[in-house]
Amino acid sequence: MSRVAHVPYETTLLVRDCCLCLHVQRAARALARRFDDELRPFALTNGQFSLMMSLNRPEPPGMGAVASLLAVDRTTLTAALKPLERRGLVKVMADPADRRSRRMALTPKGKTLLASAVPVWERTHKEVEALLQDGDAARFRSNLRALS
Repeated sequence: MSRVAHVPYETTLLVRDCCLCLHVQRAARALARRFDDELRPFALTNGQFSLMMSLNRPEPPGMGAVASLLAVDRTTLTAALKPLERRGLVKVMADPADRRSRRMALTPKGKTLLASAVPVWERTHKEVEALLQDGDAARFRSNLRALS
């Protein structure tokens, strides 16, 4: 007869209380919901806002640069672009230097929508930063970058 391995309940409590991965995931989901709620009047999710913001550059970026910034693979980025393209907020075009590569840009409609959403993001971001117990948002961002 085989013996079933047993993890003590104390270990469950330790993971619940100490696991950085669990706590970062919970915080990320809570923040995502908060920003999703605030960006809903613009028919944007927080992910779409971040994607559009990542395209707000002097020159249209390539897929690799944006995928890296957003920490997603190219397939995920391509899927995320589709609804924004359908809404006429983003355009994807061939790279003039390499026709096999793609570059992305905000359309005038996308730039207008992004500009109207930024004040809501700023207000919400300020509210979120105020929730940090030590008030040191810069240190918190630095610690998060160290983990990513």
